[in-house]
Amino acid sequence: MKFNFLRKEKNVVANYEGAKAFTMTPAEELYSAVVTTGLSNTTYEKGNDRLQRIQSLIKKNDPEFVAKLAVYARNDMYLRSIPLVLATELAKQTSGTDLVSKTIDGVVKRADEITELLAYYQLANERTETKKLNKLSKQIQKGLVKSFNKFDEYQFAKYNRKAEVTLKDALFLVHPKAKDEDQQAIFNKIVNDTLDTPYTWEVELSVLGQTKFADEAERKSAFKNKWEELIFSNKLGYMATLRNLRNILEAEVSSEAMEKVCRYLSDEKAVKSSKQLPFRFLAAYRELKTIHSKYLSSVLEALENAVMVSAQNIKGFGFDTSVVIAADVSGSMQQPVSAKSKVLLYDIGLLMSMILQSQCKNVVTGIFGDTWKRVPMPKNGILRNVNEFYKREGEVGYSTNGYLVIEDLIRKREKADKIMIFTDTQLWNSSGTRNSFEDSWNRYKAIAPNAKLYIFDLAGYGRQPLDIKQNDVYLIAGWSDKIFDVLNALEDRKSAVAMIKKVVL
Repeated sequence: MKFNFLRKEKNVVANYEGAKAFTMTPAEELYSAVVTTGLSNTTYEKGNDRLQRIQSLIKKNDPEFVAKLAVYARNDMYLRSIPLVLATELAKQTSGTDLVSKTIDGVVKRADEITELLAYYQLANERTETKKLNKLSKQIQKGLVKSFNKFDEYQFAKYNRKAEVTLKDALFLVHPKAKDEDQQAIFNKIVNDTLDTPYTWEVELSVLGQTKFADEAERKSAFKNKWEELIFSNKLGYMATLRNLRNILEAEVSSEAMEKVCRYLSDEKAVKSSKQLPFRFLAAYRELKTIHSKYLSSVLEALENAVMVSAQNIKGFGFDTSVVIAADVSGSMQQPVSAKSKVLLYDIGLLMSMILQSQCKNVVTGIFGDTWKRVPMPKNGILRNVNEFYKREGEVGYSTNGYLVIEDLIRKREKADKIMIFTDTQLWNSSGTRNSFEDSWNRYKAIAPNAKLYIFDLAGYGRQPLDIKQNDVYLIAGWSDKIFDVLNALEDRKSAVAMIKKVVL
C-alpha cells in the first residue's frame, strides 16, 4: 500500500455515461468480460465488439490464466460458447506446450462442442470452407482427439446435426484413434451416417405430433400418456423438465406424475447435478404465471425450493453483520442476457440480490435508479420476491445514481459492514451535482472505516465506478450461483482472479 502514491490515477477513464470510472487489470477485465457474456448484443456493446475485446484481452494475459479461466467459465459459470472461444484463441498465442490440448479437454463436455469449437476455429482463422480446416492446430487436434474418446454412440447421435461443421467433418479433420473395437464401430457409423437414432423426448413428441388422430380428445389423451411415460421412465432430464413445465401442466397429467415432477424439481442432488443458472428457475416461474392448474402452487413451491439450493453455497452473514443490498434497475439493465432470452440483466440483479438476502440476518434491501428506495422483503420465496420487485419497475426512475445508496447511509450515520451493489457498473450522477460514487464512498469510509463494498458486475464492460481493491472495494462478476463462492473467497482475502489461478488443468 505504501507505493500507491506512485500511481497518480493513471487508470482513470470515463464510463459509457461519461462519469468517472477506473480501468481494471487485464486479468480482472478478461474475467468480468468472459463470465458476463452470452456473446449477444448488450446496451453498449454489440456481440462482435465484445468478442473482439475478449480476443484483445487474451493477448494481454498470461496464457495459463486464460486456460484456467476457460475451464472455470465452463465448470463453475456453466457457460458453453465462450470457453471454446478462449481455447481456440489461446492456440494463436501459445505453441510447444500441451496447454491448449489440456484446456480443450477441460471445456468440451458435450459431443456438439467438438463441432462448435471447429466452427469457431474456422471463423476465427478466416477459413471460408470446411475442407480448408485441414491445417488444424496440432494442439487443438490433440485436445479434440481426447474429446472424441469421451462420448458413446447415444451422445454422438444426439448431437449429430446438419451444421457448418458436422461430426463427420470433425472426424476426418481430427483423425482420432479409437480406444477399442466398439469405439471404432461408432466412428465408422459417423462416417457412414448410420448412427442409431437416439431415444429422446424430442423425438418421441415429434413422432406424436405428426400422428393423425380421430379427434381432439384422442390427441389430448395421447400427449397426456406420452408425458406420463416420459416422466415415469426417468428419461426426461432436469433441464427438459424445467423447460416443459407448461406443456406438462397443460397435458393434465396424473397426480402421481405431478408429484414425481415436483419431487424431482426440488431434489437437492438433482438441482446441483443439473448445473442450472439461477435465472432458469425464474424464467420457468414466470412462464407458469398465466397457467390455470390445480397443481400450479405445488410446482411454484418446487421451483422456490430448487432456487434455494443455489443459496446454500453462501456462507451468509449473521445478526452481528450489517448488510446493505442494492439492485440497479436503471434503463441500461433492461437488456436480455442473450439474443434468444427473455431474461434481462435487470432480472439477474434482482434474483442474485434476493438469493443473497435470504442468507443474511441483518440486512437492508432496495433498488436504485434516479433515486434509492429501501424495500424490505421476506427471506422465503426468492422468485416471488423478484416478481414483486419487478412490479415496481419505474418506481425509482431509470438513471444509475448508485451513489445515493451511500449518501443515504451517510445521512443516517448508519454503519454497515458490507454494501453489495448488483449493477452493470455504469454508475453516474444525473442530478447535476458533483457527487460521484467514489466521492461518496470515500466520505462514508470516514464514518465507517471497516465497511466493505462489493460490486457485482453483471455486464462486464471493463470499467468500474471505483478503483478495485483500493479502500475495501471488491469485484465479483457473473450470472451463476458460483459467484457466491467468490464472495466467500473474498471473505478469506482471496480475489476471483486468485481463485481462477488455482484451477487445475
